[in-house]
Parts: sequence; structure tokens; C-alpha cells
Amino acid sequence: MRFTVTCAAAMLIVISAGVRAPHAQAPKRLALVGGMLLTGYDVPPVHHAAILIDGTTIVQAGPASEVKVPSDATVVDTSGRTMLPGLIEAHGHLIALGHGNYETWFPWIAAHGGDAMLMRVMETAARQLLFAGVTTTVDLGAPLQPILTIRNRINNGEVVGTRVLASGPWISRGAGGAMQIGFGGVNITTPQEAAAQTDNLAAAGVDQIKAHAGLTFDDYRAIVDAAHRRGIRVHAHVYAEADVRHALEAGVDVLQHVGSAGTAPPYSPELIRDIANAGRPVVVTAAHRAWIYPDTAAFPERLQDPEMRRLFPPEIFAEIQRSLENWPALGYFQRTDREMLYRERGVKQFIESGAVMGMGTDSGTPMNFHSEALWREIKVHVDMGMTPQRAIAAATRVNAQIIGKGRELGTIEPGKRADVIVVKGNPLFDIAALSNVEIVVKDGMVVKDAAPDSRTRPSSGAGK
Repeated sequence: MRFTVTCAAAMLIVISAGVRAPHAQAPKRLALVGGMLLTGYDVPPVHHAAILIDGTTIVQAGPASEVKVPSDATVVDTSGRTMLPGLIEAHGHLIALGHGNYETWFPWIAAHGGDAMLMRVMETAARQLLFAGVTTTVDLGAPLQPILTIRNRINNGEVVGTRVLASGPWISRGAGGAMQIGFGGVNITTPQEAAAQTDNLAAAGVDQIKAHAGLTFDDYRAIVDAAHRRGIRVHAHVYAEADVRHALEAGVDVLQHVGSAGTAPPYSPELIRDIANAGRPVVVTAAHRAWIYPDTAAFPERLQDPEMRRLFPPEIFAEIQRSLENWPALGYFQRTDREMLYRERGVKQFIESGAVMGMGTDSGTPMNFHSEALWREIKVHVDMGMTPQRAIAAATRVNAQIIGKGRELGTIEPGKRADVIVVKGNPLFDIAALSNVEIVVKDGMVVKDAAPDSRTRPSSGAGK
């Protein structure tokens, strides 16, 4: 296949950091050609591959020699790099950007514009995630109207950002403090209230329900029954074995945080067996304290990442830097010694059991920046024994399935949404290659391209 450089680059829309492109239109046909292809399935990679996109849909993918590229298609040369499905974040928080202290973060937002500032925060988070290759994010905790507004603005093309699936406020018992208030948490006192709150959230248009702390078995059951009547899945925030058991037996769809945070040393073999046999997905969120703390101690310069400075509004960047000036003393990390003690066993217990494992990070929590949270989480799983291919599948195909979007997201194959990322290097050799995302395609539109001049049109003999 030969290429000739033309003005086709002008046909594609590239969005630089901080620039919004309302109602941007994707080219009708787009081809990504030359790189290694990871489809999201547990199969060998396709070398020197091509992906053909028509509008927002993948229409063909395979060896470049077998993909016929139409003469009117715009071609992006991906030679020497790896193409894979857009990543899916199974546990994020757009209203937080890694600030060190919720007790000062939410008052700072209120004092600097209130809802208008909160919208800027969420726009920044959505842009960070997208440019990091995260084309879809499950947001599990935020005030209802703000998170639904940013979700809809992104879907309508008014804001450039990750696709958002929103839970809105979580449902809890007895929770309080700045985190509960800032994230919009709703407390209940009876299972009947839990069901009523679930109905209210579903009627408002949330995509999933989050069951948070302090809930009883009957609470979980009421939430699950109400949500499932409306065709909505439930994610549970669970650590202690008794809570995990209650959520599992009540029929919660996704078990979040299990095995992390040091509150639950490795679970009993019976619980692990029952989770694995039930095929109930787990999302460990392992890295956000137990690995990020020592990683930051080893390289505190990560807190001043130039990419983060470039993406953040200056006043937000300055406030986050101020909050992290004495980060080792932050209350959020006061149990990290215990978490580090159990961290490896907490992840390995699920990898070795063969449980269904998704990939989520709690992104936005202190020092857990949206721009790097997911690749760090994936690396932890690989370091703990998961194969790179299985880890990538967890963040793409498996995540799509556990959030109910397996028919449209998570793999590169005909008929799926055209969410594709291109990374420098081979993540099957070095999983940290996922930290170097050069091209992002979401719904068939190139929203990030590190080398736009590489765009070409095929010659008349292309693909033959």
C-alpha cells in the first residue's frame, strides 16, 4: 500500500487541549493503517493492520492487505505503533481532579463560581480522560444535575470529552462529612427508602446506581430489585467481607473496591470461589492509594506533570498544587501503611481465581489524576500476574460487558462504535506504553493526534 500526502489533513478535526469544538463533524470515511492491532479479544494481534471507519462505525478491520480503503477515505498512518479499542474507566469521578482534601476542595469550588466552576472542573476531567485514551467513563458519584448536564453536553457535541455514564448521587446509610456532601450522597434509613431513592434516580435518567457505605442486605436487595425493574445495573462500594457477601447475594451487578484499601485482608476462599463461580464482576481499584503513595514518594515530580498544567485552567491547577504541598500528611493516606501490607494479596486473590475482572480506578481522588489513573491501574494488575492482553481486555471488552455496553463498545470489529486509540510502542511487551497515547478516535472523529501531518490519502491502488 502506497500513500501520497495531500491536503486531506484539513478534512479531520483535531482538538488541542483546552479548545472546545461544538458540534464538530467527523469525516465520512477514515482509515487507520499500518500499526499492530489489538482487537480486545484474547487472540493474537494483527500485524500491519488497518481499521476502516464509516461515520461513527467500524466497518472493517484486519490485515491492511485485506482491507480495501475507498478512494475518498482519509488515512491516518499508524505504522510502528499499536491500535486498540478506546479504554473504558469503570470507576471515575469527574467532580474531582486529584485535589488533596475534600474538606477544602468543595468549599473552594463554591467560593470560585459555584456551579459554573464545577462545570469547568468536569469539563477538565472529561478532556483529561479522553486525551488519555479513555473514551468512556462510568462516573460513580456526583450531584445529580451537574453530572447529567455534562453527560448530555458531551453527547450533544458541546464539550469535547470522554463519554459519560452517570450514577448521580450514591445511596448510603449513616454517611456524613465533606465527601458525602460534595459528592451528593443520599442517606436512607430503611430498605423502602432505598428503593424509593433508586426509583427517583432512575426516573431522572441516570445510567446506573451506586450503592455506597453502611447498607444492609435488605437495603442492597431493595436497590437491586428497584434498579433491575427499570433495566439499570447496580455497582456496590464494598470492602469488608460481610458487605461483599451481602452485595453478592443480593444480586448487585458489579462489586467495586473489593480487596483494596487495606480494610479487608484476603477474603475467605469460600467468598472468592462464590464470586468467581457466579461470574460476578469485580473492580478492585487497587492503585489509588497503595501504589500511588509510594510511586509519588519515588517520583514527586509527577505532581507537576506539564501535560496536567496544559490541560487545567490556571486557577484550578494552582489550587490543586496548593493542596498537595504536604501530601504525605494528607488524611486520605493515613492508612496507606496497612493498605501497602495487603495490596498484593488483595489483587492476586482475584487474578488467580479466574474471577471476571473489570478495570476501574476511582480517578479524581487525591493524587489520582484522570490523565494517568487507568494505565497505572492496568500496570498494577500486570505486575501482580495478569497478562497484558487480559489486562487490556479488562479495560475494554470486559468493562463494556459489565456496564451493559458490550454490543457497541469494547472491541474493534465491524458494527462497533468507532472508538480507537493508538499508542507508541507495544503494550504486550511493556504495558506502560498505554501511558503514551498519540491518537484518539471517538465516534469516528479524531480528537487527538500527535502527528496530524501524517494524514494522507490512499493512491488508486491502495488496499489491492
